[in-house]
Amino acid sequence: MKSKQDRNFDTLIHKFEQKIYDTAKGEWRLKLLKEDLADFYQAAERLTIWDAGCGFAQISQWLAEQGHQLTLCDVSEKMLARAESEFANAGLIAEFHHQAAQNLAPTLPQFDLVLCHAVLEWLAEPLPTLQVIADRVKVGGHLSLLFYNRNAMVYTNALKGGWRLEQLLNNSYLGKGAKLTPPNPQYPHEVVDFLERQGFEITTHTGIRVFNDYMTKERLDNSPSEQLFELEYRHCRMPTYRDMGRYVHVVARRTA
Repeated sequence: MKSKQDRNFDTLIHKFEQKIYDTAKGEWRLKLLKEDLADFYQAAERLTIWDAGCGFAQISQWLAEQGHQLTLCDVSEKMLARAESEFANAGLIAEFHHQAAQNLAPTLPQFDLVLCHAVLEWLAEPLPTLQVIADRVKVGGHLSLLFYNRNAMVYTNALKGGWRLEQLLNNSYLGKGAKLTPPNPQYPHEVVDFLERQGFEITTHTGIRVFNDYMTKERLDNSPSEQLFELEYRHCRMPTYRDMGRYVHVVARRTA
């Protein structure tokens, strides 16, 4: 694995926080993730959990607060330090590794639950790396995978038209755009097919922001947020709509 080519957010940590986490969109993402993972949070037994590419580790901290055993890693030293600080401030104990997930994986045991959230799209080799990470899920355990949806990227660019159409036709749109635009978004059907071939069964499939991100700022400003998010909630787990979300979250159980 060429981990040196994976994206490191050390230089963009503050922008990442402002643009993604400290927003209503970020809060909505966390809400749906927590709903999808509620059974693990409420599990009677203490689960072993690996957060592969933890970022600020909000979901890991939420799970640790319930008494589960957490192992966290991130290639970004600054993000990992923030996560470690948040755990310490909350009086929580976890194991932290400043290392790329695919490099750390061979040294780890298998886990009841592996989290891989908003990592895949920043990797130099997304699916080969995912295979290494997913191998750390024990049989009967689960993988929680959140990734940036290529369907949504294609659709938003197509709606803008103009010069973007040529880029869509020749696939040159990948790796373009703002600094926080992922270079390797994934098609949901390809990810699901890949996981099934690796011996996983999809148990949860959710689209995150299936309408919001297709609306212009003017339309958003003129739309009651309560109604918009209620509309999001009604459709986010329905076929077709769920695969049009800006992000897609799947929970997969390892059966073999």
